Amino acid sequence: MQPTGHAASDAGGSPAAPRSDFVPSHEVGRAGRPYLALGLVLAALVIVLDQISKVALLMTMQELGGGRFIEVTSFFSIVQVMNRGVSFGMFNDAQSELGGVVFSLLAAAIVVMLLVWLWRARSTIIAIGTGLVIGGAVGNVIDRVRLGAVVDFLDFHLGTWHWPAFNVADSAICVGVALLVLDGLLGRGQRSK
Repeated sequence: MQPTGHAASDAGGSPAAPRSDFVPSHEVGRAGRPYLALGLVLAALVIVLDQISKVALLMTMQELGGGRFIEVTSFFSIVQVMNRGVSFGMFNDAQSELGGVVFSLLAAAIVVMLLVWLWRARSTIIAIGTGLVIGGAVGNVIDRVRLGAVVDFLDFHLGTWHWPAFNVADSAICVGVALLVLDGLLGRGQRSK
């Protein structure tokens, strides 16, 4: 294995372009800090917006006498779903407290790995994508610790078909992952030219 920063050879023997968006931790200096700051600010913003939206939802539903449904349009409703599973209600039948602990620990481990990735980032799109995923994951972990479940409330539907309810944190995770995938698919191809 060749050291990072040196051109590696591909299977045909020609040198491959080094990745310019990721560097080993010992090479991260002042130049990488703007990306780290950007990612951390976005993560904090997602956490704040996510928690404010959930508190507002819970307060509103309580004021409405415990109702769990507000029709906004013919295709969108505000609902109150306490999700003990993962994003978009997957594994929501995991009713035990152990399931919540496992999901929280898994999310915490992923956040730690993403923080390392963010620390090493050398690209705005990677910093933005990683910051969004970190903020979303932390926002949902806060719910699990505070409430024992994640509060989901955005319900898009067409007739009787409903997309699983989700929240601001889930949205940030999806957008962040999409940015990271786009960077992986498009960014590397552009860098190697």
